[in-house]
Amino acid sequence: MSTMQSPATGGRSSHTGEEPVGELVQRASQQLTELVRGEMRLAQAEMKEKGKRYGKGGGLFGGAGLVGFLMLQALVATAIAALAVPLPVWAAALIVTAVLGVVAGVMALMGKKQVSQAAPPAPQQTIDSVKADVAEIKESAQR
Repeated sequence: MSTMQSPATGGRSSHTGEEPVGELVQRASQQLTELVRGEMRLAQAEMKEKGKRYGKGGGLFGGAGLVGFLMLQALVATAIAALAVPLPVWAAALIVTAVLGVVAGVMALMGKKQVSQAAPPAPQQTIDSVKADVAEIKESAQR
């Protein structure tokens, strides 16, 4: 096996300013490793943020369900009061029912907004960044 290395240059190419292929491959491998680690940190941060939004949205949906259940209980109490006593008592119960219904509606809308802001559940910024990195690497390889 014959290699064309000059002893005076310590195995380096005879052209000044050029690095051996081994060093270039090692540096490229190191940079690629750093790039992948950076992308993984970005994906982790993005998924953490989305998880928080899903958690808030789920909590608000749960709260809306609880308030909705209370609204149904108040509606039952309203119907009972309407059948059992004069108008002022059931009217008051109906007002409470309406207020609970409004609260449940507002909580449900807020929960829906939180969940829609978190969607889609994939780390989209990281995916876009990786695609851009791959395109850049392909472009550099073609030069």
